[in-house]
Parts: sequence; C-alpha cells; structure tokens
Amino acid sequence: MTLDLAAFAKDKGIKYFMISYTDLFAGQRAKLVPAQAIAGMQEEGAGFAGFATWLDMTPAHPDLFAVPDASSVIQLPWKKDVAWVAADCMMEGELVAQAPRNVLKRLIEQAEAEGKRVKTGVEAEFFLITADGSKISDEYDTAEKPCYDQQAVMRRYDVIAEICDYMLELGWGAYQNDHEDANGQFEMNWEFDDALKTADKHSFFKFMVKSIAEKHGLRATFMPKPFKGLTGNGCHCHISVWDNDSRTNVFADREAEFGLSAEGRHFLGGIMKHASSLAAITNPTVNSYKRINAPRTTSGATWSPNTVTWTGNNRTHMVRVPGPGRFELRLPDGAVNPYLLQAIIIAAGLDGLRSRADPGLHHDIDMYAEGHLVKNAPRLPLNLLDALRAYDEDEGLKQAIGSEFSEAYLKLKHQEWNAYCSHFTQWERDSTLDI
Repeated sequence: MTLDLAAFAKDKGIKYFMISYTDLFAGQRAKLVPAQAIAGMQEEGAGFAGFATWLDMTPAHPDLFAVPDASSVIQLPWKKDVAWVAADCMMEGELVAQAPRNVLKRLIEQAEAEGKRVKTGVEAEFFLITADGSKISDEYDTAEKPCYDQQAVMRRYDVIAEICDYMLELGWGAYQNDHEDANGQFEMNWEFDDALKTADKHSFFKFMVKSIAEKHGLRATFMPKPFKGLTGNGCHCHISVWDNDSRTNVFADREAEFGLSAEGRHFLGGIMKHASSLAAITNPTVNSYKRINAPRTTSGATWSPNTVTWTGNNRTHMVRVPGPGRFELRLPDGAVNPYLLQAIIIAAGLDGLRSRADPGLHHDIDMYAEGHLVKNAPRLPLNLLDALRAYDEDEGLKQAIGSEFSEAYLKLKHQEWNAYCSHFTQWERDSTLDI
C-alpha cells in the first residue's frame, strides 16, 4: 500500500517536502514543496525544465515531472519540519528512459524476472575541508599514515557523531566510522540493502554529509582526487545476489574457492568482462583518473586499482572476495552517480550470468609491488575519453543499461571532456610558456 505523504506530513509535523531526483552527472535536483500541496504532487509530480539540469534535453522539451516515490521518504533528522523524497522522472505520462533512477529500476525488474535480487553496500569516502575548498579542515591532521588516527577522528567528533546519530535514528544500521587513509578523509558504514534502497540511501547520505559539514562551518567533498599526493575518495561496493524472497544468498558456497558459488563467479565474470567500459560510469569525471592511475601517495598506497584483476582478501586488486557470498568492487569513486553505480553493476552482472562468463584466473600478488608480473590483464582507462570510447564500443553493455540512456550519457560526457580540453591550466603555463 502506497504511503500517503499528506498523512505522513500531518503525523510527523512536516512543513515542506524536497522532491528530489539525480541527473546524469549525479547532480541532486529538488523542489521545496509545502505540505499543503504534496497530495497533488504525489499524484502528478513536481514540474522541472529538463534542459536546466544535466539531462540530454533542449529548452523545447515538455515539462519533466518528478513523481515522488513515497517509500523512499526521509524526515531530515537535523531539520524535522522538512522531508526528502526520491522521485522518478516522467514526461508526457512516460518514464524518462535516461533518468538514472529509472534506469536502475528497469534493471532491478529484469533481475527479479530472472529470480535474482541484488543487494549491495557502499563505502562512500569523503574529505572534510575548509569552506573555500582549498585545504583539509584540520591543521593538525598531518600524519604520514593517518588511517584510523584516534586523535584526528575525535577532533571531528562533532561532525562524524552527528551524522552517525542520524543514520542510527533512520534505522540504517550504522556500525562503524573511521578516519581514512588520507589526511582529512573519513568513511562511515551502514548495513547493505536491496540495490534501490542502497542507491536512495547513498544519494541522501551525500546530501546529509554536505549539509552537516556546512552546519559546522566546513565543507565535505566526495571528489575522487581533491589533493595531490593523498589517497583519493573511493566508493567501494560490496555485492551479493539473493533469490527473490531474500532467504538464500546465491553467491554463497562454502565448499567453493573463496566461498563464491558458480553463479557468483559468472556475475563476477560479467564485471571483469566489461570492466574498462564500466569505468565510464563508475569513474565519471576527468578527476577520477587521477585516482585510479595515481602514483604512490604519502601513506604508501593509493588503495585503488589500475588493472583488471581479481583476488581473495587482498585490497590491491580491482575486485576482492573478502568472504563467502559476496565480493567487493573497488573501482568506483566518490563522484559516481548512486543510481548508475547500482545499474551498471546489475547490467554487467546479469550479462555474466546469462553468458556464464568466466572471471579468469585470480592473482594473489601485491599488485602495487608486483603488478608488472601480470602480463595478460587489461589496464583500466587512463582518462575519461578512453573510458567513454571503451563504453561506446561495448554494444552489449550499452544495450543492457539502455540505449537511450547510453546515447544521452555519452553525448553529455563527451561535451564535458571537450570543455576540459579547451581549458588552459597553470601546468601548461609552467611547463610550456618558454618553449
């Protein structure tokens, strides 16, 4: 039974609803709707001009309507008279095929039709920086190996604890928080869930972290590589597949190598098969490739892959199988669109299941020290253009995630790349002014 948002507002004391959708560039777009108007909005949706956001539309397109999905509604823990609700984009009574949440929901339906329910958890890393974005916010956070630094995490206790308290209040099952491997960097973990619920939570988490940081006079960034020499922001994704009643993890087989069943290996095979193409989605910005192709950081490791390899419980590879019944994809970064991350994983994994794809040999070596010994594994793209070209050439993956979405995404991302290439940098002046 669909939740009545007007009744929800009356019961919870909500004055305003943020009807929110995420565009192709992961921009969070919203309209602030008074509770008195939410009944009509729940039926018809809130109107937007699609061209004004990063969707492949023109000013001549009809109105885009964001229809709230009441099951996703969240009362803002830090501002109780406002509620956030994820929305599905419609135009002239039809779902907008390029809209990321719609892309994900279509793939979830395909998986369920094949008896599969994809569950995931994400590790969304972020930096707490100064309000102007120029440096990390804690001047004393200077250790060479700052990961898990007890003093540093406590100096940001007010921010981290407030966010964690809210996740607990929301019932997300928050279970740990830590200072990450870069100075000024943090990670907060909550329980895994169905792919759509994880995507909605991921989207809200980014909004919440930024909001609470601003409340404390700081700024939070999920940018993949905001500081040279420091570990970048990853968004590792843990993946398992269950039957439709969520009782049986079909990836789990304790008798198999790494506890990963034949179906788990085929799903992983799809990820390995499409890895270079995946990067266009999982690593969607110019800056992303400064993370996955980074030189040694001050801590001694980048904690990100640059080669298409998999392994057991070893963090130097693109995919890690840390225990029975799941694997961790370490490729995505902080800029990834929460909905497209889940969608591309399902699209590649379902292709692997259908084709009974083989993930190939696993490697147990330290890829940072001995990666040069692996001769037959593809390197990940060196830049966004290479990733877009790999994605464009992967006809199977483009069709799987949706041809209309793929066309729109590639068009706008090529425009972004061209804009980057036309920008003059200080490096060019420093390096070539006197040539």
